[in-house]
Formats: sequence, C-alpha cells, structure tokens
Amino acid sequence: MRKIFLSSAVLGLLLATTSCRESTAEKAEDAIEAATEDTEDNLEKVGDEIEELGDEIEEEIQEERTDADDN
Repeated sequence: MRKIFLSSAVLGLLLATTSCRESTAEKAEDAIEAATEDTEDNLEKVGDEIEELGDEIEEEIQEERTDADDN
C-alpha cells in the first residue's frame, strides 16, 4: 500500500512539474514573440525617421546650392 501511495505521489509530482515547464515555455515563447514584434515596430519607426531626416537634409542641400548659384 505504501509503494502504491509513494508511486502515485511521485507520478503526480512529475506530471505537475512537466505541466509547469510547458506553461513556462509557452509564456517565454509568447514573451519572445511580443519582444520581436516590438523590435520590428521600433525599427520601422526608426527607419521612417531616418528617411525623413534624409529628405530634410536633401532639401537643405538643394537650398544651399540654390543660394550658392544666386551669389
């Protein structure tokens, strides 16, 4: 009787531990996916800002060339 009880307890412990690990792995995977999405969004924003700055610089260069040509 004691062996059956101990075996059941060990089996229950193993199942509980396995279930927690899967849950933890899923949570970690979800966190990684969320971080990846955030990183992609941030990179897109940075890329857009870089393009805008490039356009502004190009406009300023054109203005300077126009001013230099007028002088």
